[in-house]
Amino acid sequence: MFVHAAQAMGYFTAVLDADPDSPAGLVSHHHIRTAYDDAQGLAQLAAVSDAVTTEFENVPAAALDALAARRPVAPGAAAVAVAQDRAREKAHFVQCGVPCAPYAVVDTPAQLAAVPDALLPGILKTARMGYDGKGQARVSTRAELAAAWEQMGRVPCVLEQMLPLALECSVIVARGQDGQCVLLPVQRNLHRQGILAVTEVYEGNVPPVLAKQAQTAAISIANGLQYVGVLCVEFFVLQDGRLVVNEIAPRPHNSGHYSQNACDVSQFELQVRCMAGLPLTPPRQHSPAVMLNLLGDLWFAPGGDTPRTPAWDAVLALPGTNLHLYGKREAKRGRKMGHLNITAPTAEAARSTALQAAALLGIAPF
Repeated sequence: MFVHAAQAMGYFTAVLDADPDSPAGLVSHHHIRTAYDDAQGLAQLAAVSDAVTTEFENVPAAALDALAARRPVAPGAAAVAVAQDRAREKAHFVQCGVPCAPYAVVDTPAQLAAVPDALLPGILKTARMGYDGKGQARVSTRAELAAAWEQMGRVPCVLEQMLPLALECSVIVARGQDGQCVLLPVQRNLHRQGILAVTEVYEGNVPPVLAKQAQTAAISIANGLQYVGVLCVEFFVLQDGRLVVNEIAPRPHNSGHYSQNACDVSQFELQVRCMAGLPLTPPRQHSPAVMLNLLGDLWFAPGGDTPRTPAWDAVLALPGTNLHLYGKREAKRGRKMGHLNITAPTAEAARSTALQAAALLGIAPF
């Protein structure tokens, strides 16, 4: 989607991805089929590029550093490194004065023993390489905490206190090379099994005071990282009305996909503008929107293993539906295959159509 946005603005693109069926590689001018840390591949990417970005936060920060020695890289390796490590990420939130869930770092048996009782029940998360609910375990007792850390291989972890959530939301902020920031409207999100399922964006989806707090916090976090590019900041709204930051994603994010059809500037165009040093104009949302994440499960009948084609014809017969499939060769359960954006003149109409589409596809109502 970034490649399409860049090409629409007249840019040539190159993709480094070892997968020969990489959807971005297949539609790009150059596809360099090497590992992210392959020195020859990185040199080839630098040779054909004027600027470099990443769409995946687990690309080694060292690879971005190597590229930065030859070309502008946005976001920079230092910012990506913070997003790759939950302990560093939370320390950054604290430094920026943005509240997060009470937590403790668990790197050693001594730190495990010193965890305060107040953090239980909690969620133990691996400090690195965890996303979409992976690398996490809910623990209620010290025995469960010790067992979970053992099962995770005693890798560095963060234990977060489990908080009573009212809802989840996120903010997409784009920060330019000159430090200018623009924001997409605050997104209200629903996760299922740790994976984003539904995003709703319309006036009043989040109380206005909290929306302003979230946007201010997102700008503070981006400025603290000296970030360049599109950054997603995810938040929890607690049952007592407080807002706490959960995590950051140093890239365009699923919860911003609605911007392709509901805003005059999408998050992907914002990323292109940041990289190219073009002006950042504040995006304007022209339609209330709902985004449905399309997982590979939809390609299988309940209890079946034979792939099928979802009822796209029935879905696209609904007004305001916009289908975005990612060009992945094979559908797998839990794999992100695409998303459906629904726009309408009113929030009620967008939500009604989205629920109809969900019923046609076999997505649980929300």
